[in-house]
Amino acid sequence: MGFSLWNLYEATILCLNAVCILHEDRFLAKIGWSSKSLSVPGYGDQPSMKAQILNLVHSIRTVVRIPLIFFNVITILLEFVF
Repeated sequence: MGFSLWNLYEATILCLNAVCILHEDRFLAKIGWSSKSLSVPGYGDQPSMKAQILNLVHSIRTVVRIPLIFFNVITILLEFVF
């Protein structure tokens, strides 16, 4: 099985789906990755790596949620056709 752009597209869709379905209170809080558990850095302080990852997850969930529905539908339809 070769590596193609379609496989890369599907892998990206699956990873984005995985990030979007993470429930902060049920899953992330249990392992200590809740946004409520982070301290707010002051001006000029660099946020920790954990805070940056949580910010990335929150940003992905905010921005990608609606377009991801469209991409999932397109992917499912193309899988049915081919």
